[in-house]
Amino acid sequence: MKRKQGGFLISKINKIGGRAFDKILMKKSVDAFNGAQGKILYVLWQGGKMTATEISQKSGLAKTTLTAMLSRMRDQGLVKIEENEKDRRSAVVSLTPLAAALKKDYDEVTKEMENIYYKGFSQEEIAQFENYLKRVLSNLEEINE
Repeated sequence: MKRKQGGFLISKINKIGGRAFDKILMKKSVDAFNGAQGKILYVLWQGGKMTATEISQKSGLAKTTLTAMLSRMRDQGLVKIEENEKDRRSAVVSLTPLAAALKKDYDEVTKEMENIYYKGFSQEEIAQFENYLKRVLSNLEEINE
């Protein structure tokens, strides 16, 4: 019986997609953030202020990786990290005006990536494909709880 390749293909798509995203950023002369930082910015653009734990859950990035990235992003002037008034053991991360202004660039790159990902797909195929991916994600989240 032939082995199933879903996990391998998803991993490969993630890696090659990340390189393509960075290539498009370079082509558009967007050097304020990279693709990995874009995941964090996206989460913050969607949800506003949040803790590192919340960003980790929403982005899928490991908390240890995230902590180092947030420090670099703070040094780059993209995020502000402040004490959490509700829980002094954690900090709250928010966007700076610089990061807020980069959303338009990010949206343009994301649109270009969508065009690459879904080239040749019908709307029905896209919906079906995304539903399958959500099911796989749900299965993985269930295991990790």
